[in-house]
Amino acid sequence: MELNNKVAVITGGDSGIGFASARLFLEAGAEVVIMSNNPETLGVARSQLGPEVVAIEADVTNTQALGAAFAEVGRRFGRIDVLFASAGVVSPTPLENTSSELFERILRINVAGSFYTVQAALPYLRSGSSVILIGSVVATMGIAGFGAYAASKAGLSGMARALASELTPQGIRVNTLVPGPTRTPIWSTLAHTEKDLQELEKSLIRSIPIGRLNDAEEVAQAALFLASDRSSSIQAAEIVIDGGASRAPQGAPAYRV
Repeated sequence: MELNNKVAVITGGDSGIGFASARLFLEAGAEVVIMSNNPETLGVARSQLGPEVVAIEADVTNTQALGAAFAEVGRRFGRIDVLFASAGVVSPTPLENTSSELFERILRINVAGSFYTVQAALPYLRSGSSVILIGSVVATMGIAGFGAYAASKAGLSGMARALASELTPQGIRVNTLVPGPTRTPIWSTLAHTEKDLQELEKSLIRSIPIGRLNDAEEVAQAALFLASDRSSSIQAAEIVIDGGASRAPQGAPAYRV
């Protein structure tokens, strides 16, 4: 199997793309550790993934907690072969009524949290390891009302390239997944009822050439590729998974006659 004898750590592994990746990595033969700051969802995820998964509570913005969490991984496994920093948040931040606390929270979790995660994992990453970060097409599409989220994901893309340069001499690869709209629980922060969610999806689909949202499992497949040795020559790359929305927008239903 593709990830036999590999140890994979996934922050945000209790939900969405992180959870889908944890399940896929397990199927591919990896030893999997999931981390989250939410003990309830972490416990549910572990029960769904099975007893072979290691679940560790940790907040990616708390460097002390992260250090302790990765030290535990080191004690259990001695190394990390795959690090997927998938923990993140999204929220509308319209210019006129967004608090400084909300703006800073989004950047702290999405950008600083990813940096702290790689920093805490570094002592256990060995030559040949793969680090995967998660960006978003929102970084480049100029979507009104999402300035903080766009800034966080644009910053993360730049940071990923810098980390790739820094870690290349150690034989560590750093690449970024860039999803478009993907069906995950994070949408509950934007649509509070099932009807609202359906209306949001209907609106989004008009701008997606393939006419649908991603499934979390589709993004997880790209994560599996970057985690595996099949991507051993890929460094500082961004893999866009958005149905063509950001690269071929005029193929979308909204432009069809």
